[in-house]
Amino acid sequence: MGNKIAVLGVGLVGRAMALDLAKKHEVISFDLSADSLAKLSDKGIPTRELDISDHKALTAAIGEFDLVIGSVPGHMGFEMLKTVIQAGKNIVDISFFPEDPFELDQLARENGVTAVVDCGVAPGMGNIILGYCDQQMEIEDYHCVVGGLPKKREWPFEYRAVFSPADVIEEYTRPARYVQNGELIERPALSDREKMEFEQVGTLEAWNSDGLRSLIRTMSHIPNMIEKTLRYPGSMEYMEMMREAGFFSTDPVEVKGQNVIPLDVTSAIMFPQWQLEEGEIEFTVMRIDMRDKNGSGVRYDLYDEFDVETGTTSMARTTGYTCTAAAELVLSGAYKHTGISPPEYLGKDKSNYEYILEYLRERNVVYEISTL
Repeated sequence: MGNKIAVLGVGLVGRAMALDLAKKHEVISFDLSADSLAKLSDKGIPTRELDISDHKALTAAIGEFDLVIGSVPGHMGFEMLKTVIQAGKNIVDISFFPEDPFELDQLARENGVTAVVDCGVAPGMGNIILGYCDQQMEIEDYHCVVGGLPKKREWPFEYRAVFSPADVIEEYTRPARYVQNGELIERPALSDREKMEFEQVGTLEAWNSDGLRSLIRTMSHIPNMIEKTLRYPGSMEYMEMMREAGFFSTDPVEVKGQNVIPLDVTSAIMFPQWQLEEGEIEFTVMRIDMRDKNGSGVRYDLYDEFDVETGTTSMARTTGYTCTAAAELVLSGAYKHTGISPPEYLGKDKSNYEYILEYLRERNVVYEISTL
């Protein structure tokens, strides 16, 4: 068998990655949820119960592994990554935590660790594509829109959460940053909504979200960069209203003599309605346009649906297989950058870029490329 890999977190995406990597490697998956672990052990993947937030327990658990895959909720991601780096283990991570991963760059260098972060679909594959195209053309504008949605629209939310629902709500509350004419602009999340047409699904609505992340630092020479999230038209008006009315607040309010956090109540009501039903069809759509100063450029289009044959969600496929492709590059020694490595670093090397595109294509995740 190949290398020994630890997968930390076995939600929908973590399970897809464990199953993909287990085709070539020895994989053991870790989570605190016995129910989540059972869904993998039923498919023949060894599992272990672990409180991933426990620094000592996590350090001991990963000691025997060649590589770690991080797939935990964002609020746990930074400390998990720090623990893995301190243990001297290479990691490819999709946890999308709010902290700046470059705070751990020196620690990773000191420990000789390759830590590929934000390695999903967006951030992730979008960064890899930009990293490659940045070597091929003088980019003036980078514009990315992306979203994962259920094919069946059901009022009131018209949405299902494939990632940690808490991380989804943070998208609605965290200020969005983008770059315009070389200046960093900050706007409220959900702002500047615009309708866009997609052949496979019709009209969707794009809105400002904080998706550029590391690109603001690593691609600062590009004067215009923005990423927006896609949802069904009109559905974000509800979220904006709820945010402004305080339903997403973490400040306690007194109710009948008890301190209650509004976000906890909102989550308890909303999250059950956001769960994907067994076999429910959902899709991922992404479009990236890059142009030079003359307006010429290139477009990348992705449309992917739930895999009925394997029962794997589209968001798990598009996110997870980008991560497992990067993991293969790290394991093979084809990618050796020591320190914190956002995905755009991977894309700078043409062979890495081509390998990842082909890896995804073999799994029927296909990016259509055209000129502008």
